[in-house]
Amino acid sequence: MPQRRNAIKALRQNHQRHMANQDFQTDLKKTVKQFKKLIAAKNKEEAKKTLGAVHKKIDKAAKRNLLHKNTAARRKSVFSRLLVNLG
Repeated sequence: MPQRRNAIKALRQNHQRHMANQDFQTDLKKTVKQFKKLIAAKNKEEAKKTLGAVHKKIDKAAKRNLLHKNTAARRKSVFSRLLVNLG
């Protein structure tokens, strides 16, 4: 454990940021999973609505540096193609 005041505070901040990032990543994964489930069920209307939420969360993750911007763009492209190829 850190002994100095600023190291203790840094540890606390790091933990809070880690938990926030983890929550965000979990939420993103749940949304993507929901979208893939709708694609598998061939539910185009609901998938189209969910795709907007997926794109929004991917953009937010890239903004927060949880995903690289090229990774975010690639994932958005893949999910859009899944929807287009659905029907």
